[in-house]
Amino acid sequence: MNHAHQPDAAAAGLEQDLALLEQRQASLIAHTRALRAANQSLRAELAEAQSRNRALVERAAEAARRIDALLARLPESAS
Repeated sequence: MNHAHQPDAAAAGLEQDLALLEQRQASLIAHTRALRAANQSLRAELAEAQSRNRALVERAAEAARRIDALLARLPESAS
């Protein structure tokens, strides 16, 4: 009689393992989707930061040009 119940126990164990694997798979899929969304958001933030950085670099270069032009207009010192 014991032998007749072993296949049922084995099948139940396999079902339990399968259910656990399905849960892990669903969790991994959800985690992957969340990571993709976060990655997309970070890429957008990076693009914005790079754009702001380029604008600031250009403003600094313009300020340097203006300072150089002002310095060129100053009279030479008498020393």
